[in-house]
Amino acid sequence: MLEPRLLDALRGYLDKIRTPIDLVASLDDSALADEMDRLLAQIAGLSSMIGYRKDGTAERRPSFEIRRVGEDVAVSFAGLPMGHEFNSLVLALLQVGGHPPKIEPELAEQVRGLGGRLHFETFFSQSCQSCPDVVQALNAMAALNPAVRHVGIDGAAFPEEAEARGVMAVPTVFLNGAFFASGRMTLEEILAKLDTGSTERLAGQLEAKAPYDVLIVGGGPAGASAAIYAARKGIRTGLVAERFGGQVLDTAGIENFISVPHTEGPQLAAALEAHVRAHEVDIITAQRARALLPAGRSDDGLHRVELENGARLRARSVILATGARWRQLNVPGEDRYRTRGVAYCPHCDGPLFRGKRVAVIGGGNSGVEAAIDLAGIVAHVTLIEFDARLRADEVLQRRLRSLPNVKVLVQAQTTEILGDGSKVTGLRWRDRASGEEQHIELDGVFVQIGLLPSTEWLEGTVERNRHGEIVVDARGQTSVPGVFAAGDATTVPYKQIVIAMGEGSKAALSAFDHLIRTPLPETREAEAA
Repeated sequence: MLEPRLLDALRGYLDKIRTPIDLVASLDDSALADEMDRLLAQIAGLSSMIGYRKDGTAERRPSFEIRRVGEDVAVSFAGLPMGHEFNSLVLALLQVGGHPPKIEPELAEQVRGLGGRLHFETFFSQSCQSCPDVVQALNAMAALNPAVRHVGIDGAAFPEEAEARGVMAVPTVFLNGAFFASGRMTLEEILAKLDTGSTERLAGQLEAKAPYDVLIVGGGPAGASAAIYAARKGIRTGLVAERFGGQVLDTAGIENFISVPHTEGPQLAAALEAHVRAHEVDIITAQRARALLPAGRSDDGLHRVELENGARLRARSVILATGARWRQLNVPGEDRYRTRGVAYCPHCDGPLFRGKRVAVIGGGNSGVEAAIDLAGIVAHVTLIEFDARLRADEVLQRRLRSLPNVKVLVQAQTTEILGDGSKVTGLRWRDRASGEEQHIELDGVFVQIGLLPSTEWLEGTVERNRHGEIVVDARGQTSVPGVFAAGDATTVPYKQIVIAMGEGSKAALSAFDHLIRTPLPETREAEAA
């Protein structure tokens, strides 16, 4: 099942196992079970530390458990953890086998301190790029704390259960049978939901941090390049972000990153994070900025970035690199049915709509690519475009027109997403040429209408244009002295990874130039003395 080259690489990883583990399968007579049996047999044959049994008693079949021999430590997978989840399988084998997870010591201690039985279930899809973060975080928790159990469930392998439990987006997590969360989450965010006191403790720790020379807000390509360039100048550098990688994490194939013919978003995001961590950068993740308090409003000459938890980080200069997010339709029904049929990531959620009817809103490259991808999974795709013609590249349009199960509607304005109270059942649209109202019966709606800069939190501080983009000059300087900006959140045209990286490095160089021409605040001089 696994290719020889992959088997050789996996054999090397499995040498890190320190404690014997058993693979315990619960199989049935399905083709998927046969495939699982072959996979587990191959894995067990790579290491003398791995045993394989077929006497599992799990209700979900086919499934398997990775169990630490002699201890009450285990994680499970229902269905095959292939595709983007193969790394989750490898890490689970290592961590249940005694290889320590790569997490901060204080987080590990927080996990070990959790009390009570915590049984997590995560529905994932093999094509989802957001799911591995959640699956791997929960698996690490189970490896560290015997009170935690986790099963990763391939929603495409268990469609009836997914539908019965209202799972229409991945990742979706249940805790002790009840809904816990949906969407990408870090270990820090999971722990914050479980340990409510941790938020207040962390806020106090962040508030006590010494001022930075430059503080970068955002962990995408622009933020990462800014952090690296700033740290290489030898100045005290901090980076605060909700997640490392930004939009890159939600990107499938990347084929225009110069010198790299092909990569995928999560791989590039991991490389960005590793590169930043190789420098002296104080990285703060799982934190959202909610306000910028410019230096002119303080007595010490320092800018402050206020976080959602109430902590305020101080800095002599700030680089804003908060990027952008998917634009919403803002029509009735969209918010109500988000994650219940309204989706924004066809790669993540597409497999949950196998054999069903869906719509894609948007005729640009992202919308047409989404329709092409979904056409290979679902029964039928209706592509809805507001303009009189599609805006995607011609090569994509030709591919789209060749597909028999795709219908294209132009000059069509989506006016409402319909549902039965629990899930999407259709949508209404208006023919912009005739004014006639139309209705389509659907199971899902994928919104692909572009990006919106994540800058609302800057209201009343830096200048923004009518689109919400931060206005910057050729050096990345904003309207506030000492505050710079880079990437998709700015007025710089062409929202591309390579452009964001260049703008991030430029903003860092501009911030450094600003610092060497600006006297140290009195508080900093006193600290230095």
